[in-house]
Amino acid sequence: HEYKRQLLNALHIIILYNRLRRGQQMTPRTFLFSGKAAPGYKMAKLIIKLIGNISRVVNSDPSVRDYLKVHFLPNYRVSLAEKIIPATDVSEQISTAGTEASGTGNMKFMANGAITLGTLDGANIEIQEEVGKENCVIFGLTSDEVARLRPEYSPHKYYEDYPEIAEALDLLFSGHFNFGEPGLFEPIKAMLLENGDQYMHLADLPAYSDAQQKIEKLYSDPAGWARMAILNIARAGKFSSDRTIAEYAKEIWQVTPCEITVAGDIEETLEEARVH
Repeated sequence: HEYKRQLLNALHIIILYNRLRRGQQMTPRTFLFSGKAAPGYKMAKLIIKLIGNISRVVNSDPSVRDYLKVHFLPNYRVSLAEKIIPATDVSEQISTAGTEASGTGNMKFMANGAITLGTLDGANIEIQEEVGKENCVIFGLTSDEVARLRPEYSPHKYYEDYPEIAEALDLLFSGHFNFGEPGLFEPIKAMLLENGDQYMHLADLPAYSDAQQKIEKLYSDPAGWARMAILNIARAGKFSSDRTIAEYAKEIWQVTPCEITVAGDIEETLEEARVH
């Protein structure tokens, strides 16, 4: 479901793309995606393909490329994360509330000074508790709201009520991003508009777009942004792996510390270890 929710990013990028083509100004943004899809996970692979196609169209359009860039970094792995995470200003953790798709990744971004933009789900809840509501940007439905809305949820209502959503979807399914590949993104259209939009992309999209505007406004204040970043770093201590393992040991594994007796001088033992 994490990959399916990347459609939120993709649809918002198309909204920004449309705004720029209409002449609306914005702070330049670069969206970075990365990840992997299991061989049999067709929808995940199709969404990666969509992001790649959007990237090619947006990055080559002279009317927008100075303001908007999109890149998919293939083969996500630790060595790539070591480059991406310290370079990131905003960490987007946008799982549908109640699915808890977000995990330790957002903690790593937080510890490196990225501001969390996310739903009230998973580790985002703990991050908000540590940094305060004013030092992260939370948007969208809560898990209770998702449960209440689901029985009567109609994605068509959002298509009809929000012109920018309709404009983005119409452009996406017009072939603009899949020239020479007719019908490529029809399964995404079916998922969103014909099969009930299980992960409620369109329900969260207006709030997500508003949250992105809030991020842009915050970023326009360098001193304020720096303060937020510093506070995120300073308050990331709770997410230490030492604390996590200690809690696992006590609450799940139910094991206690075992003292180790060191024979001889500790300094000599450490020095011997360094030499060897």
